[in-house]
Amino acid sequence: MSDAVAASSRLISRTGFLLLMSAIILTLSSGIRQSFGLFLPPLAALGVTASAYSFAIALQAITWGASQPFVGMLADRWGSRPVLIVSGLIYAAGLLVMAAIFGPIGLDVGGGLMIGLGIAGTNLGILMGLVSRAVTPEKRSQAVGAIAAAGSLGTIALAPLAQWLIDGWDWCMALVTFAAVAGSMALFAVAMPKGEPVPSDVKAADEEERPLGEMLRIAARHPGYLAMTAAFFACGFQLMFINTHLPSYLVMCGMSPGLGATALGVIGLCNAIGTYVFGLLGARYSQKRLLALVYLLRTVFIIAFISLPVSPTTTLVFAAAMGFLWLSVAPLVSGLVGRVFGLKYFATLYGFVFLSHQVGSFAGVMLGGLTFDLTGTYETAWLALIAIGALAFALQWPMDDRTPDQRARGAARHKGWAVTPA
Repeated sequence: MSDAVAASSRLISRTGFLLLMSAIILTLSSGIRQSFGLFLPPLAALGVTASAYSFAIALQAITWGASQPFVGMLADRWGSRPVLIVSGLIYAAGLLVMAAIFGPIGLDVGGGLMIGLGIAGTNLGILMGLVSRAVTPEKRSQAVGAIAAAGSLGTIALAPLAQWLIDGWDWCMALVTFAAVAGSMALFAVAMPKGEPVPSDVKAADEEERPLGEMLRIAARHPGYLAMTAAFFACGFQLMFINTHLPSYLVMCGMSPGLGATALGVIGLCNAIGTYVFGLLGARYSQKRLLALVYLLRTVFIIAFISLPVSPTTTLVFAAAMGFLWLSVAPLVSGLVGRVFGLKYFATLYGFVFLSHQVGSFAGVMLGGLTFDLTGTYETAWLALIAIGALAFALQWPMDDRTPDQRARGAARHKGWAVTPA
């Protein structure tokens, strides 16, 4: 008995340390990424157009999304730890390239391609799979919510730090500092225990025994998976536009540059609260319906924000509301993927869902830059955010969240066939 208790204690301690390292890495990765909007005003003063900067951020988003399934395959095959180490170093190198080379090469290669690849290996796509495998099923939604919530806290510190460095020194100094922060993620990954603890009751149903190719074909024919993937486009579309263009929009409306940094910090703080709350709710209520409500509520708050005169008060209320809903999708989407398809290929299957999110991110940030350069306002982009959000709600609410085997048994019963469980 004493040996069993000791083994259990070691597993809890090892798992707790792994979750702590995961939270720190996500905090740093997300905090840097969500602060990039602060660099547009100083670069615009040096002649960089909104479209040029938007293209770099959009390239970052699409690189992140396009590489996520393949980075996920590497993590599923070789483990998350080596992926996190290499990705953290690539992230840091991209920030240094962006700081050292002014112009399209620095923005597109460093800020777009390299940072996009670095984010793919240090953000939720990899860490949610790691966390999901490390805990029992009944604690999975709460654990993912807690880690994602902790990851939200980075913006609270890093966005004001970036603005302080930009104001006190320049944008280059802010990027170099961020490079050092990104490099530290590799060190935290090195400190992680080798291998990934998998409690015996975490093993998923028989779907996990299928080979990857078969599972991908099943997912490609699953209407619920396809609906969730399509709806996730709206999430990226809305959030990347706000993350990149809100500071510039506020300056255009006569607000001080510091308000943009404060708004991003408020988003980070409320994000931590909202993500944890939705992680708890996802363990008790329908995850697909909660996800649909997130899309609906975001859209309602966007309508309210653009309908009222812009002021510090309305901006901070909007930031708080959007922050509460910002990463609340993380425990819900991950919960649905894990419950429907199991965990063996979680990072791969989540990667394809997330690719849709990043295509939306690309479209949202590019639409913002183009409409501002062509019309001098963001009005068209805001209206697009509303339309896309309403469509996402309509797609997500009726999602079919049955497992492939449940769908097969349901189809057989509908046709009057007798089904004998395997």
